[in-house]
Formats: sequence, structure tokens, C-alpha cells
Amino acid sequence: MSIKRNALGKGLSALLENPDTDITTKGDLSGSSAIAGAVANIAIEKIEANPFQPRSNFDEEALRELSESIKEQGIIQPVTVRKLGYDKYQLISGERRYKASVMAGLKFIPAFIRIANDQAMLEMALVENIQRENLNAIEIAISYKRLIDECNITQEELCTRVGKNRTTVTNYLRLLKLPPEIQIGIRDNKITMGHARAIVNISDVVAQLRIYNEIISSELSVRKVEDIARGITENQKSGGKKKSPKTNMSFEYKRIQDKLCSKFETKVEFKRDSNGKGKVVIPFYSDDDLERLLELFDKN
Repeated sequence: MSIKRNALGKGLSALLENPDTDITTKGDLSGSSAIAGAVANIAIEKIEANPFQPRSNFDEEALRELSESIKEQGIIQPVTVRKLGYDKYQLISGERRYKASVMAGLKFIPAFIRIANDQAMLEMALVENIQRENLNAIEIAISYKRLIDECNITQEELCTRVGKNRTTVTNYLRLLKLPPEIQIGIRDNKITMGHARAIVNISDVVAQLRIYNEIISSELSVRKVEDIARGITENQKSGGKKKSPKTNMSFEYKRIQDKLCSKFETKVEFKRDSNGKGKVVIPFYSDDDLERLLELFDKN
């Protein structure tokens, strides 16, 4: 999907073209070798890295392929830099092209030159990064969160900046509520965005992690995970309506309950009355989940 040019926000373009926003406005840029607002070939050694780069992982093999392409055809799309002073620049966007150009041994690189303060530069880098097609869902979610927190904008304003509807933005932001292990799994393409959206609807972290591991080991489809998640949430809601009378559980019984929860990787109900009678209830949420529990019983 193409993003409209005004997705950066109404005031941002004017801000970037305003010399008053340059962090080096006290200096004299009139003698600089390249003019702000133009495209110029800039020595790579004069460009420093972007401290606001939202992306932390770069595929080395893909970088090598891009480097070979640059050797053969040159750079088709210029990078974007901001002017820091006389013959000094800082990368705003295009770090992958920049890295591949360094790898290709280029001495100069074509660049759009902008004037921007740190706030505008961060917003430019984040928005430009989000518009890329090869970002994983966690990278997008983190970029959305940074735009809200560090650029001090509302979620509604964020939707306007990135050209997405509120539901889409909310779905990405909710991924950051998942346990770190699952977020890493999304980042490493072990599970899809669809899987993650189903898991995030479950409030129990233990159940989330159990289903996450089951997705990987049993290659569960998104629909299957949605069914499992729906069963868990419905069970939690019905359980909330039918609360059993409270009983004082001793430390020893609580320890046994915790041990069972850990062993079966699910919430175990441990009920005991004042006469010492009771029952242990181990719920399952699908046929596959039942098979998993039976296998655990067979091992003991």
C-alpha cells in the first residue's frame, strides 16, 4: 500500500525546511559544499550514523546482495541526511543503503539534504522506517510506541502520521504486552502476526507461553490457535461467575498446586473442603491440548 506524502503530518515538512530548527543554526552554513533541500553526492566518511535508528537487525546476506547490486547499478534511491555543519552530515533514513554502500567500497553516496532538529529527525526516521515492507511486527510495534512516547503524540495523531486506521495501530501496540519470549518469536518469524493476535487475548501468561510452544512444536494454524484462545477466555469468564466458597488453603497444599501448574504448564484448580476432601481439576482447551496432557501422564 502506498503512503501519501502528507502522512508525515501537516507541520513537519515546514519544520524540516525551516533553518531555525537546525541544531547548528548559530554556525554559518553559507559556505557548505551542499545546499539544504537539494540532492548531492556526499563523501561517505562525512556521514555519521543515525542515533535514532529504530531498526536494530539487518540481514547480512540481504546486505551483501544489495551491495553487489550497488556495485553494478549504483544507488537508485538516495539516502536522506541532515546538515550538522560545514561538510558534516547525519543519516536520517536509508541506513540499509548506507551500510551496503560502505560494504561496496563507495566513496560518495547520493543524498537528500534536510535541516531538522532532534525531535523532527526522530519522527522522520520512525515514520520512514515504518513504511518499509520488510519490517517484522515487533519492529513496527516498537516504532509506533516510540512515536507516541518520544514524539509526544496521541494514538489518533499516530494513525494520521503513518496512514493506518486505529484498529491496525492498536493491534500492533498490543503485541508489546506479550511476554518477551513470544515477542522474540514474532521477531524471528517463529509465529505470525495472526498467531500473536490470538495469544494476546489470553490474560494468563502461563497459558500464553504454553500455546506459543505448542504452535511451534505442532505447527498449529491461526484458526486453531483462535479456537484454543476462545476456549480459554470463555472458561475464564464462566469460572468468574461460578466462584466456589473460599477455603483456607495451607502452605503445603498451595505448594502442591503450584507444582502441578508448573508440571502441566496450565492453570490447575485445587479444591479442598474443611474435612480434607477435595479434587484436582486440570482443564484442556482442545483435542491437541488433551493429547499433550495424556502424554505427560504416560511419562509418569
